[in-house]
Amino acid sequence: MNSEQWIDKADNYIMKTYGRYPLVPVRGEGCHLWDADGRKYLDFLAGVAVNNLGHCHPKVVAALQKQAAQLIHCSNYYHIPQQIELAELLCDNSFADRAFFCNSGAEANEAAIKLARKYSREKFGTDRFEIITALASFHGRTMATVSATGQEKVQKFFDPLLHGFKHVPFNDADALRRAISPLTCAVLLEPVQGEGGVVIPSAGYLREVRKICDDNNLILIFDEVQVGVGRTGKLFAYEHFGITPDIMTLAKALAGGAPIGTMLARGDIAESFGPGTHGSTFGGNPLVAAAGIAALRTILEDGILENTEKMGNYLVAGLNKLKEKFPCILDVRGIGLMIGMELSISGGDIVKEALAEGLLLNVAQDRVLRFVPPLIVGKNEIDDMLEILTAILKKTQLSL
Repeated sequence: MNSEQWIDKADNYIMKTYGRYPLVPVRGEGCHLWDADGRKYLDFLAGVAVNNLGHCHPKVVAALQKQAAQLIHCSNYYHIPQQIELAELLCDNSFADRAFFCNSGAEANEAAIKLARKYSREKFGTDRFEIITALASFHGRTMATVSATGQEKVQKFFDPLLHGFKHVPFNDADALRRAISPLTCAVLLEPVQGEGGVVIPSAGYLREVRKICDDNNLILIFDEVQVGVGRTGKLFAYEHFGITPDIMTLAKALAGGAPIGTMLARGDIAESFGPGTHGSTFGGNPLVAAAGIAALRTILEDGILENTEKMGNYLVAGLNKLKEKFPCILDVRGIGLMIGMELSISGGDIVKEALAEGLLLNVAQDRVLRFVPPLIVGKNEIDDMLEILTAILKKTQLSL
């Protein structure tokens, strides 16, 4: 079937939970996608920062194919070698001592919320359950993670939200300090806000947050679902800021496109999760864990982090040149290949124009174009993207 036929069928059978673009991808390789009509697209969205190694990376594909022929799934009542190996890789390359596997970022954040509350109540008493999060944050679509998210548009229509969450401005340590009460048990933050518009904290903010948590016996949780696994030029974003969290959540890029989520924690905190306290039927099954091992080893061993830093600098420089030409560009900010370009106008039409020109982009908070290409991207792909974007901005500027 062609794209139009697929879209017509989707209209009959799929719930309208996404504002989908008229694109039907059927094949991917590296930084490119092809649709059902054979048209090629340059992908600077990467599945929303999932395909950090590009589409169908050979090492991830080989790991999935090999594992699928041996064992796809078994119960977490048993010990799963691939899951154990992936946990070892994650713990050996982070602050953490223990891992819990699930299927998504929202589930990882659910696990972190539950663990923080259980540990705090066991250690400090039953009155400690409140978690402070940031305005403009995004932590998932379940009821707990919607309640934790600091965006009204995500929470709308789902009242009553779950009790026990406070929201304070991001990048404001004084506001966080004032929000703490005897009920507070934890602080949950994205080290860099993604859906909030690629917001990077000022120097010292996260160090101050760490100190506030230490002074008040609070657990510090970092949601690295979008920014972790190499996206910022380091394996984990917290490494840029000279501190470590107590709990960290990962998902998106961890298994090279296969669905996985992970919560990592310090050993003493992880002890609060005993048998029966939490679980996941599919979490960390042999198939996705094998993909995770392949993806993580590739990022650690194949120069991916170095390329991310280098290409991130190259892309930011190119976008800043555009900023000099087009007054509608207010700001360019980024860390690694997590880059935002803030506009004085809505970015939705630019995203649509880009799609028509064979370029996949995304907009956050209505006015921030978000660039999260595969971490294997090279100068040629960046130059191609900048050429397309320049033409669109020229046309846009003329219409203002």
